[in-house]
Amino acid sequence: QVQLVESGGGLVQSGGSLRLSCAASGIIFSRYSMGWYRQAPGKERELVARITSGGSTNYADSVKGRFAGSRDNAKKMVYLQMNSLKPEDTAVYYCQLFSGGIDYWGEGTQVTVSS
Repeated sequence: QVQLVESGGGLVQSGGSLRLSCAASGIIFSRYSMGWYRQAPGKERELVARITSGGSTNYADSVKGRFAGSRDNAKKMVYLQMNSLKPEDTAVYYCQLFSGGIDYWGEGTQVTVSS
C-alpha cells in the first residue's frame, strides 16, 4: 500500500524559507518520478516541481530560481526547498507519484506566507 506523508509546512514571512519533506512507503521508491503540487484556495491544483527517478528536476515558471527539489532514495524521501517565499506561494502542498495507472497523493501540508 503506497503512502505519502508530507511535513514541514508552516507560517513564514515574505522572503523567508521553508523545507518540505515527503516520506514514501509501500513502493520501490527509486523507480519513480515524484511531484510536488500545490493548491491555493479557489484555484486548481498545479504542478510546482518534478524530481525524476534519477534526480533531475523541472519547475513551474512561477518558482524557478526560488524552489529546489531533491530526493534521497535510500530514505525514500523527497524534499522541496522553498526560498524567497511570496504571499502567492500560500497553498496546501502535496507530494505525488504515479504508479500502475494510479495517482497517489499525500494529505498535504499548509504553507502560509504573510506579507
